[in-house]
Amino acid sequence: MAGAGSTVGQVLMARIEAQAVVLAGLDDAVRADEPDAVHRMRVACRRLRSALRTFRRYLAPGSTDDLVAELRWLAAALGRARDREVLTERLVGQARELPAVCGPGRVAADLERWGREEYRRAWPEVTAALDSPRRRALGVALGRLLADPPLRRRAQRPAVPGLARIAEREQRRTGKRMRTALEAPSRERDAALHDARKAAKRARYAGETAAPAVGRAAERYTERMKAVQEVLGEHQDAVVAAAALAGAAATSAAPFGYGVLYARQLAEAESARERLPKAWKRAGKRKLARFG
Repeated sequence: MAGAGSTVGQVLMARIEAQAVVLAGLDDAVRADEPDAVHRMRVACRRLRSALRTFRRYLAPGSTDDLVAELRWLAAALGRARDREVLTERLVGQARELPAVCGPGRVAADLERWGREEYRRAWPEVTAALDSPRRRALGVALGRLLADPPLRRRAQRPAVPGLARIAEREQRRTGKRMRTALEAPSRERDAALHDARKAAKRARYAGETAAPAVGRAAERYTERMKAVQEVLGEHQDAVVAAAALAGAAATSAAPFGYGVLYARQLAEAESARERLPKAWKRAGKRKLARFG
């Protein structure tokens, strides 16, 4: 593990190796549809892709472009099933909390049935991806990267100053997207907030990568970026759930219950937007990324 006194390259390769091990160890668990396995594999793909993109100035130009694209492909193949699973859990849980007048049992059963059908439609894409030549080639490419890292000379520099510069850059990037989202007209706001969420997640992952070498300062940076990401995630979950309910309500035998659930999504999205400035105020402080 890369700790204090490491180079940027050592920190980066330690991160890539750790996530490559996670990714390689999950194929059987995902095929068996074990709890949380798809989610963990998808997160490993995201962390690897984020590391390769965030630290690309320390890597030979173009050396990891294909690998980044393949990690994006695998995460997307996993994502459709996982997203439906999470959405169904959310809506069924909320349906069971509905007042009796809304027919909670009927709505919950209806949504469970819908969720199972959606998951069954998405699942073949997961198994096809795992059994494909692309998945095997991805594992080989990660192995080659670890065996012969395409690091540039600048990757030999001391870790902490370089990691601080990356954290500052990701913080600025997130801040720019946050300002765009908070100022966006209502018709563009949801997409802009989703973009801000992706930036906050990338900043969080940069903090995670830095933590073994930097310590508590990077952990605090990670925690605050994660808090922003989570608020934005709550907003996105509510937006997606509202859209799903709007589509499903047309064939429902309990439209009133669906309407109440839809209103709850709108309220939760609004609540997340109201909490966002406070979360970003803590994550956007300049001194947060000064690791030295």
